[in-house]
Amino acid sequence: MKYAITGATGLLGGNLAATLLQQGHNVVATRRATSKVAHLAHLDIQWMEATLGDVEALTAAFQGCDGVFHCAAAVSVVLKIEPWIRQANVDGTRHVIQAVQAAGVQRLVHCSTVGAVGLSLDGEPLDETAQWNMPEFGLGDAYVTTKHQAQQIVLEAAEAGLDAVIVNPTYMIGPLDSRPSSGGLVLSLMQKKIPSYTLGKNNFVDVRDVAKGMVLAMEKGHAGELYILGGHNMTYKDFMDRVSDTVGAPMVTRQVPQWVVRCLGWMGDLGGLVTGKEPFLNTAKVRWGMTDRFIFRSDKAIAKLGYKISPIEPAIKDAAEWFKDHDML
Repeated sequence: MKYAITGATGLLGGNLAATLLQQGHNVVATRRATSKVAHLAHLDIQWMEATLGDVEALTAAFQGCDGVFHCAAAVSVVLKIEPWIRQANVDGTRHVIQAVQAAGVQRLVHCSTVGAVGLSLDGEPLDETAQWNMPEFGLGDAYVTTKHQAQQIVLEAAEAGLDAVIVNPTYMIGPLDSRPSSGGLVLSLMQKKIPSYTLGKNNFVDVRDVAKGMVLAMEKGHAGELYILGGHNMTYKDFMDRVSDTVGAPMVTRQVPQWVVRCLGWMGDLGGLVTGKEPFLNTAKVRWGMTDRFIFRSDKAIAKLGYKISPIEPAIKDAAEWFKDHDML
């Protein structure tokens, strides 16, 4: 089979390309002219230049493919929905759908996020039936809002007849994280840049589990449905301890007072308004780090797709080794 991937230069897209190639498939991947792909040179990927704003180029890249995996997105915790993030996440998804239809591709697997699912109201992990409620808790930042909007566009297209499946990954850890993205937490711990922890929770997953889950969604998923591809619900403190135990990063033992974090978040908001740039810390990041409602379950993907969840320690180990091998420390 021949598959196309948008966003292959990212953590998930790169691991997805590797998984597809390992399974014997052919892989076409779109890239911008300025994208760095050296970290994927060992993979036999056919690169096609196309941006999410160019339907014609996307259509050309998708020609002859059996399916398209849409992983490309603009990731940020800016509060206001600026044109650039709407264009990437919302308009870009609409353009990918148009290109899939124009190229006559059989199926689309759209990579959303659990941020487009919601927050737990009762302390129990959420499944795909949850109602999106991020704004109610002050977590409706630009990224999760535009990803939720994009998800709705895909659902509407599926209702109109598009063979499209949606996957909702959680916090991914693993190799090929060149930016770095979510693996930046592991890298920062190794660099001794995190002096304290917050009381929040998240769901941490091996990115290679998500990549395999996306392939299963392509093969077995039901059109118009969501599948949460998650791993392990744990506090940030627990995850940091796992990193320390696995790769020898310094143990983080101090909890940062909530009032201190809130003040830093407000200062970051002000700094962002003054400079027009995304600050290192703002109220959105603070709220994400403090909430204990961001917990999920993958029962549906396990039952319907055959999705499997691996221990998180190998993902931490392989992410750390990849950072070392690529001189990112």
